[in-house]
Amino acid sequence: MLAASSHTSRTSQRLGDSVTTCWGLVYKACLRKKRVWDCDCAESVISCWRSWSGQQRVELRRLHEQVVLGPQLVAAMVSYISETASGCRGEDAAFDAVEDKTPVVLLHGFGCGVGFWAQNLDALSQHRPVFALDMLGFGQSTRPLFSTDPREAEDQFVESIEQWRAEVGLESVILLGHNLGGFLAVCYSMKHPHRVKHLILVEPWGLPEAQEMTEADRPIPAWIKALGAMFSPFNPLAGLRLVGPLGPALVQTLRPDSKRKFSSLFTDNTVSDYIYHLNVQSPSGETAFKTMTGSCGCAKRPLLPRMDQLHPAIPITIIYGSRSSIDSNSGSAVRQMRPASHVEVITTRGAGHYVYADQPEDFNHRVLLVCEEVDRSRNEPQEKKGS
Repeated sequence: MLAASSHTSRTSQRLGDSVTTCWGLVYKACLRKKRVWDCDCAESVISCWRSWSGQQRVELRRLHEQVVLGPQLVAAMVSYISETASGCRGEDAAFDAVEDKTPVVLLHGFGCGVGFWAQNLDALSQHRPVFALDMLGFGQSTRPLFSTDPREAEDQFVESIEQWRAEVGLESVILLGHNLGGFLAVCYSMKHPHRVKHLILVEPWGLPEAQEMTEADRPIPAWIKALGAMFSPFNPLAGLRLVGPLGPALVQTLRPDSKRKFSSLFTDNTVSDYIYHLNVQSPSGETAFKTMTGSCGCAKRPLLPRMDQLHPAIPITIIYGSRSSIDSNSGSAVRQMRPASHVEVITTRGAGHYVYADQPEDFNHRVLLVCEEVDRSRNEPQEKKGS
């Protein structure tokens, strides 16, 4: 690992003091060694709970290791920490056993982190490298000040992913994103189409335009309007930070399903504690999400009107849960808008918004089928050329 360390040193020297960090994971089959580097920890400051909040970063790191690196996972987390100007801190590995396979990059959704993929990492990494990262402004990643302009905030996310990719050294990837991660996966693919072999969008946020609604269509009570006006200046998860040490109990009350989703791995409150500590930090990515969000929770820069900017050669698989409140009609709209491209819309029975956690075996199987098809398509031209 001396070479890795010297590479990190050279990278840091080249980038100087402007470097921010994004925590990344690299999973790979057949690895015998595990090594983890600490990331920079910035304390979250909440005025009314200052003494409590100072320990949140440490607790998040502990829970991260418990959720992601628990004995339930066969795949090993390895590599060195490389710092990039994008704000991404990645973990690299020598992919000797799986270098011929197209790597998968996992982008989590709003308010989530790497640990949410705990039931998927092992299965997906059996035969190919799998990268999962806490996106900029979330999880253990650095929480920078995002632009208050929706387009610029979107660009900050996209460029952090691109510079992370460049630093890790990936030529092309299968890009999988859930929720906000799905939105950013499409945005990334629009700007860097030659880097994406296949897009997998899981319950993606931000596809449709906001529906204009008149008072006559759906009258809104005055008290709801008043509450909306009162809380509009605040970030979506401000209440979680406000209650301080009561936060874990609040998560357990509001998200009782989180324990059930991961019951095969944990029987205690590990997951709800992880969710709390993910979101009690300084609201960097959360603020950016609020900047990018318009009325009714829709994106200010929705993707459907921009879908013509996505290269037609990029295949898309869109996965929805049959019990989700997300409207799958947007997926059908994408298919209609791209008649000359491959667009597959899948509905997973018995799954809600968190398809990968509600039905992990079905989800893993479908993703692996997509991955195998990508590799098969990549190898076909070489086989024809050889014959």
